[in-house]
Amino acid sequence: MKKIIVLLLFWCSSQAVFSQAANVYVETTNSQMKLKVNGKDFMINGMNWDYFPIGTNYNYSLWKQSDDVIKAALDSEMSLLKNMGVNAIRQYTGVPPKWIQYIYEKYGIYTMLNYSFGRYGLNVDGKWIANTEYSDSKTEALLLAESTAMVKEYKNTPGVLLFLLGNENNYGLFWGGAETEDIPIKDRKSTMRAEAMYKVFNKAVVAMKAIDTTHPMAICNGDLLFIDLIAKECKDIDILGVNMYRGVTFTDAFEVVKKELNKPMLLTEFGADAFNAIENQEDQKSQAYYDVENWKDIYANAAGMGKAGNSLGGFTFQFSDGWWKFGQTKNLDVHDSNASWSNGGYTLDLIPGQNNMNEEWFGICAKGPTNARGLYDLYPRAAYYALKEVHKINPYEDGTTPKSMKESFDAINIMDAVLRARGDKAAMGGNSDSMLRISNLRAEFTTFTTGGTLLATPKTDNPDTNEYPNRTGFDQMESYFIGVEGNPAPNMKANVNVNILGRVAENPINEIFYENRGRLQTVNTSDGPVVLNDNNRVQVYNASYTWNAKDFDLRGFYRTGHYHWGYEGDFFGLYPEANYGPNLDIYNGETLGIEIDGKGSLNGLKAAFGPQLWWGANPTYLLKYGKKIGSWNLTGIYHRDIDTEIEYDESGKRVLNANQVRSGVIPPWPTERATFVVEKKVGDFGFTLGGIWAGNPLNGSSFLVYENGVANENNKISGKDNWGGKAKITFSSGRFNIYTQGAIMGLVANGGADNTQTFTGWRLKDTGSGNQTNFLAGLTYNVNSNFQIAPNFLWQKPIIDAMPNDAVAPSRLRNILQDPFVVRANRETVGGELLLTWDPTPATWMYEWDNDMSEDALFAISSGFVFRHLPTTQDAAIGFLSNRSLFAFQKSAPAQDLWESNTRIVSKVSPDFGLIANVYFGNGQANGDSERTINRAGGDLRVIYRKVKVTSSLKFNDWGPFDYHRDFNITFPLQTALDISTSVGKPDWFILPNTKIGIMGIWRSMDENSGDRYFPNANENISPVGFGNGSEWEIRTYIHINIGK
Repeated sequence: MKKIIVLLLFWCSSQAVFSQAANVYVETTNSQMKLKVNGKDFMINGMNWDYFPIGTNYNYSLWKQSDDVIKAALDSEMSLLKNMGVNAIRQYTGVPPKWIQYIYEKYGIYTMLNYSFGRYGLNVDGKWIANTEYSDSKTEALLLAESTAMVKEYKNTPGVLLFLLGNENNYGLFWGGAETEDIPIKDRKSTMRAEAMYKVFNKAVVAMKAIDTTHPMAICNGDLLFIDLIAKECKDIDILGVNMYRGVTFTDAFEVVKKELNKPMLLTEFGADAFNAIENQEDQKSQAYYDVENWKDIYANAAGMGKAGNSLGGFTFQFSDGWWKFGQTKNLDVHDSNASWSNGGYTLDLIPGQNNMNEEWFGICAKGPTNARGLYDLYPRAAYYALKEVHKINPYEDGTTPKSMKESFDAINIMDAVLRARGDKAAMGGNSDSMLRISNLRAEFTTFTTGGTLLATPKTDNPDTNEYPNRTGFDQMESYFIGVEGNPAPNMKANVNVNILGRVAENPINEIFYENRGRLQTVNTSDGPVVLNDNNRVQVYNASYTWNAKDFDLRGFYRTGHYHWGYEGDFFGLYPEANYGPNLDIYNGETLGIEIDGKGSLNGLKAAFGPQLWWGANPTYLLKYGKKIGSWNLTGIYHRDIDTEIEYDESGKRVLNANQVRSGVIPPWPTERATFVVEKKVGDFGFTLGGIWAGNPLNGSSFLVYENGVANENNKISGKDNWGGKAKITFSSGRFNIYTQGAIMGLVANGGADNTQTFTGWRLKDTGSGNQTNFLAGLTYNVNSNFQIAPNFLWQKPIIDAMPNDAVAPSRLRNILQDPFVVRANRETVGGELLLTWDPTPATWMYEWDNDMSEDALFAISSGFVFRHLPTTQDAAIGFLSNRSLFAFQKSAPAQDLWESNTRIVSKVSPDFGLIANVYFGNGQANGDSERTINRAGGDLRVIYRKVKVTSSLKFNDWGPFDYHRDFNITFPLQTALDISTSVGKPDWFILPNTKIGIMGIWRSMDENSGDRYFPNANENISPVGFGNGSEWEIRTYIHINIGK
């Protein structure tokens, strides 16, 4: 019994010791430097570790997931790390202390905790500063506060090895990106900024040491740039951490650090990518070779190994591939093979003058697909197995000599590691590299049960009509999708998705949807009417392909969309974004074309070509070239439609041919245009100036002008109407951001709508159309780091006003089918806007396109009020009839002041629970000829709790869901919808394919403004005014099965 008690006491005391924070320090003996942990020699066999599932980027955080998901991820990855002999990982602040302790206690792996120290920006005094200015006193105070807060929080956490400040912040002094790029090391213009930065580094280290004396304090530098300033300003650091990529060895780095600083050196980041830029394919052997040689140099410079004796070890970069690193925010599910920077030290795939470092391929493990829980498996590459042998070597072990260590490294067989890794690659299967594979299988089964009161929709189908919904009652629909992906070469990938229809429902009350193309069609033939029941049953849903070559990257798309060029010098919006969300399916829209980005000697050149680059575009091409000369950014764009010929009738009006009249598309006028833009940053100011020449094919076209009560048709577009100009000034300092811009645009000098965001999410923007003069100005004021006030102002006026509604015949309103220009979006406007934002997590910007997914605040809200004074009318809008033929309205909505309020609320209570709500109210006008102004209100709410998603909406006196409802001013007194579903995995905030089952209900009331379906008296042809409200409703059940992306 006594023995048992003694053993228990021993076990408890050993556990207590194991769970205490370690005593870590640097010991120097005879100029030889070692890291000691609880008195024992410790060579850091480290790994840069993170966790980013495919399809996510830097906004994702493992630590915001549920504990069971975090534990599963850690158990999967730490067991692999432990197996290969890793004893420390590099992590950034944000990881909860309990998980550092968990990793240490279960796997014996320490954590080097890293605070970025302003590397990627700071929120200073309520303003986000992208490029940290270390000489600023407020910035210094914030950095010291956050550094010491880190030490206070983690100093007693078991498993903490040391604290690290920064991540090659010296590069950030004159380079603002977050990727690894070519760094202008010889550029010494930033010396003064560097001196201020290193002073703050040292102050932080001193403050941290005052709190914790049991862990070393290190800084992370990019290579040895500014080593002289480090020696001068950072005398109190314990360790110099270095991110270094020099190829096979680190050359003289250890000796230089010892000579200049007399400090130990720790490789905080180093390694090689696993992609061969010459062969354009994965190259595991070369990665393993560089990694092993790097570790050989690290060990050779360890204490007692005959060289510098100041190497403490290193952290290989990195454990798994980062699929987000090249595009950062786009193509997150594509393993990009673009070589984004050049390094002459990696000679195995080096061609002088060309990039050879592939940012997304540095993982010593390949990353598998994400499962329903948001987890993934890793598949070790050859470097994993080679480094496993490396980490069996201990330079501090008794009997280890430089000779024996060299023999141990010589015994590592890299080809054996390559062969072992082939099994892992085979286990990963055809996830992404197979020559041909099924990329997606999707099946959607839906039922519809409908009904209503005072409704024109019959209970049984009338075969003599062709109206939808064709009846009330029950119907069903099946829709199947099959995707095939081909990889004909490592640098080329193609994907096509095909939709196959089963039965197409004919009773949904929202009658326009993607599958409705397969409805029964009756066509007249010489033998009489023929019913087609297999119309468009199989159709290509979307397709894309990429080709990454030495001199260019090419992307082809069909209904997959593309981004705009607004942030790349397209000041006039010539190339709009083509991502339309659900509307592309609802209206069976199309986009088709290719994009080409030049590389190497063609860097700065971009081109786009296609029959419909954006929805409704003519066959066209665009060329863009941008170049930085000194501090000036210059951009030129040329855009021309393939066919610029215009056919006119005897009065000079355009005549549309059969090819121009595409079903459901307003045929644009052919165009040829060019822009030139100059941008420059001067201190806190930014200047942009541009000119546009556009509309040359329209020269000679006639147009109407109403003057002194008379319509004049003898006006012609001339060369002077092709020109326009635009200027913008921005100012950012402290809590204020201010902008002002103005434009003068000739009658046909049409650009495009402004797709960019200036400072915040304002709604009043430049429409980009011709025939206008405009002026905008706005400012944001950050009351504190959470709250922002942002007023905005717009004034615009057409050069030639709209035709009046009361013009005497034969006068008419201009319309874009017949006339070279119209007054629509460029309507005379004086607008004011106030936008208030409360966002306690500004790093996940409230107005970013993916904020629904990335926002992590417990509560964030934006609320805006917009007022538009509209003293004049517009020209005619274009409408579509039920057979998709188009026409011009005879009149337009009257002059009317409009206002609206929009509020958005986001609350991510926990990893398992969140909600997003939108609320609006205001008045509005129809697009068509209705004189009725509506007062409307409504909102929607989305809630996700674990695997359940609830989507609901409520609208009062608002238009229906489709464009034609607003065109014809069709409104409903009340509209409600509720959709409840549960998914196999966690639901997405966006509308994306996934495996789920759900039920949805729609109900709307109807009155005399609700269109032809409101039918209060079926027996008499009388006005519906005075009757009570009718209604229509739908109950929808659905099962969606989705495999693949």
